[in-house]
Amino acid sequence: MDYPIRINKYLRDKGFASRREADELISAGNVLINGTVAKTGMLVNESDKVVLNQPHPKKYIYLAYHKPRGLPTQGLSGDRSVIADWEKKGLFPVGRLDKMSEGLLILTNDGRVTTKILGTDARFEKEYIATVRENLRAGVVAIFKKGMETVSLGKLLPADAALIDSHTIKIILHEGKHHQIRVMLGDLGYTITSLKRVRIGHISLDNLERGETRPLNKKESEAFFA
Repeated sequence: MDYPIRINKYLRDKGFASRREADELISAGNVLINGTVAKTGMLVNESDKVVLNQPHPKKYIYLAYHKPRGLPTQGLSGDRSVIADWEKKGLFPVGRLDKMSEGLLILTNDGRVTTKILGTDARFEKEYIATVRENLRAGVVAIFKKGMETVSLGKLLPADAALIDSHTIKIILHEGKHHQIRVMLGDLGYTITSLKRVRIGHISLDNLERGETRPLNKKESEAFFA
């Protein structure tokens, strides 16, 4: 952590709250710096003592969810989507899967997880299984491993990959650009017929059926902040 640091970013990076939640705690007078009530925008030095008072700690929920193909993560107002399905329960998806993809999403009410999963933390790589219409060439794995240059996304970070059979490939991304796998395979002349995300960091889809959820266990949820 680079000091001095803004108090809301300090609380976020320490895992106490999302930045938005930190701002709310600061505005409510629930954060002290060296015994003085913190104000929005204040800076924290490494030697400072920060105390967070939460009279009613928030109960965090973490679910693994198998998004079905055909259901958008976010849709137009009034249309069904993952966000519309879960917002009344106070949960939101971390990141997105496009409408025609399926697989693992994390649902939570904890904004801190968004920063962890969508940030640059190498622990939260994303693993996908893609099936294409054409026969896959063996050289595809080496192209991904090198870090390919794409038309719409530019230069991409190296991605791990392995051929499962002549039409199926496993791809592990260390970044999450918009429609990245569809762009990567499309630029190489392949037509995707199915795309499934099967893992996010230490969380696996396993045998979760389409549309089903399961709560993350204590070990899985605590690993977000390890």
